[in-house]
Amino acid sequence: MGDGIGRYRGTESRLAQWLRRRPKRTAADDGNDREKLLLAVAAAGLPLAPAAYPVGYSCSCERIGCPTPARHPVSFAWQTQSTTDRSQIERWARNEPEANFITATGMVHDVLDVPLAAGRAALERLLAEGVEVGPVAESPAAGPGGGRMLFFTATRGTPEDEDEWWPCELDCHPETMDEHPGLRWHCRGSYVLVPPARLPGDEDAHPAVAWIRGPERPLPDPLNLLETLQDACARHAAERGADGDGGHPAHEIAWPLTR
Repeated sequence: MGDGIGRYRGTESRLAQWLRRRPKRTAADDGNDREKLLLAVAAAGLPLAPAAYPVGYSCSCERIGCPTPARHPVSFAWQTQSTTDRSQIERWARNEPEANFITATGMVHDVLDVPLAAGRAALERLLAEGVEVGPVAESPAAGPGGGRMLFFTATRGTPEDEDEWWPCELDCHPETMDEHPGLRWHCRGSYVLVPPARLPGDEDAHPAVAWIRGPERPLPDPLNLLETLQDACARHAAERGADGDGGHPAHEIAWPLTR
């Protein structure tokens, strides 16, 4: 028995030594992972620009009552500033280690932005039907109602008729709420956060905004996803019931909002 205990203690000692030798994850490791993810987004052709970041439950922009804390660009020139240039993104990522990043939509890609529960149901249905789905991200902490899901698609391009555009405020106008409850189509003049991104109050080890399907996937035609997303959003709104104001479905406001 004494020999057995001795061997156990020797094994325990070697295990303890091995654990002590294991390299601990550092802030530098997290920074490298963040940079790799951002460069992967840029390599996929999605233009990036720096965004605000959370400071506790507030926003780094220090604007009193910021309507979209940690979810907006830091520069009003974000559309022209957005780039896929690897060197520039590396400089931003290293010089601003806390910054979130946005991608400007309507140039290379659009984003269909839906309530998280509706998005999960739609994604399951699309995959089951064999529909090509591109990059997908989710933001569980983004606003009331349980967050948002972002479906990245090819852009619609520049239409000849200005009225053909569905603006990013699609779900904010009374005349469109019933037809497209909870759906926002980010196209020209809009943006979304890209993973990895953190939101106010996010104390978890993982970013609040994260990829479900990575940016390396080809961008699908948005019209291939739209009907399923609309149906899922309508079902989600019906399940939540009326909000008591004229019978309109309960409705989550997506971001960004006009700054």
